[in-house]
Amino acid sequence: MAKIQNETAYKAAMERIEELLPLVDDNTPLNDKNLIELDLLSELVADYEEEHYPIKSPSLVDVIKLRMYEMGLNQAKLSELLGVSPSRVSDYLTGRCEPTLKVAREMSRKLNIDANIVLGI
Repeated sequence: MAKIQNETAYKAAMERIEELLPLVDDNTPLNDKNLIELDLLSELVADYEEEHYPIKSPSLVDVIKLRMYEMGLNQAKLSELLGVSPSRVSDYLTGRCEPTLKVAREMSRKLNIDANIVLGI
């Protein structure tokens, strides 16, 4: 299959996708030419974006801060939840140190953070 070669072709494909989106919906037959074209262009664009605009994994600090926000936790409450001192939580949040394996397990379990992110994999 063809490949998008440059930014100009990428932008043209994106414009065509924007034109096609209103023409299809969940009830569009699978043999509809607009749906077929949309699927093909979407795959090409996805491949181009994966190569040229990769999405990096979030840092552990960013994920901890997000979970704190989502769960309504401050540093003191997080330290209680994880069984570490508030100063240790501060060290984690500033990146001065990384959690021990025991604390990493607790973060993964209690904050529902993927173990790969906690372990930096």
